[in-house]
Amino acid sequence: MTSANPPHNFPLIPAAFFGMVLGIAGLANAWRVAHRIWGMPAQIGEAVMAVAALVWAALVILFALKWLLAREQALEEVRHPVQCCFIGLAGVATMLIANGALPYSRITAEILYGLGAAFTIGFGVWRTGQLWQGGREPGVATPVLYLPTVAGGFVTATVAGALGYPEWGQLAFGAATLSWLAIDSVLLQRFYTVTLPPPLRPTLGVQLAPPAVGAVAYLAVNGDRPDLFAHALIGYGLLQALLMLRLLPWIREQPFTAAYWAFTFGITALATAPLRMVEGGDRGAIAILAPWLFTGANLVVGVIALATLRLITQGRLLPKPPPALAAPR
Repeated sequence: MTSANPPHNFPLIPAAFFGMVLGIAGLANAWRVAHRIWGMPAQIGEAVMAVAALVWAALVILFALKWLLAREQALEEVRHPVQCCFIGLAGVATMLIANGALPYSRITAEILYGLGAAFTIGFGVWRTGQLWQGGREPGVATPVLYLPTVAGGFVTATVAGALGYPEWGQLAFGAATLSWLAIDSVLLQRFYTVTLPPPLRPTLGVQLAPPAVGAVAYLAVNGDRPDLFAHALIGYGLLQALLMLRLLPWIREQPFTAAYWAFTFGITALATAPLRMVEGGDRGAIAILAPWLFTGANLVVGVIALATLRLITQGRLLPKPPPALAAPR
């Protein structure tokens, strides 16, 4: 049986791999703040950000090649009810790289941010419009539903604040926050009634991201003031982290794959937000938690990165084609 696509000799990477950029860039941002408040070596944060940029560039090239030379596989990903949402991470990752480039070139940062924000908003509206048409089975509702509008909106807000456009960032923060609350109710209904099969359990790592990434975004658009709402977001993020620890043996029934990078963006944001609050003058419970959360984020990302390198050396990084879980919507 012949393929509908011409032969190719490059890896067909899934859009979910952009989650690696989110985790690595998130850790780099934590190190940048740690440098400012604790005097940690600045070179570490910049080196980690450089790694994020290299991974991002490689993934952008490979993802573009997939669309150019293996279009049917790319379209299968678009039609898949779970994998489709990861496509939005291409724009989110681009905005994080824009933030990484800001200390070196504002024009580069603004161009990348514009491209990433445009893709994120466009994909988020398109995908949400599909979801609102219904026709999905409850079993395909997973935390990846947060990615197009919630993760996208919070990162849009964060980088807008860094670029000096907090009012625009506040609009994105509002869109992301209210989308998070709406989607969260759908997911909790699913969690209480339909068991996640092992291959989908690592997506629970995304559940940690909305409160933690939301806290970073909130601080970015409110002048880094560690007020009640910022503390509330961190508190909910800590609850989600404890739930992830509680569920870890159950989640690990799925052997390690690159899908475990879903945990990294939330855990690095849960480290970054308290650091920014300490930088903003917080001297209470947050100041006590900050070094522990920073250490934990480094450990989690380090372990997942090492496990990923092991998969690469074993030639097992690329996943098998995702199953057709439901009618494409």
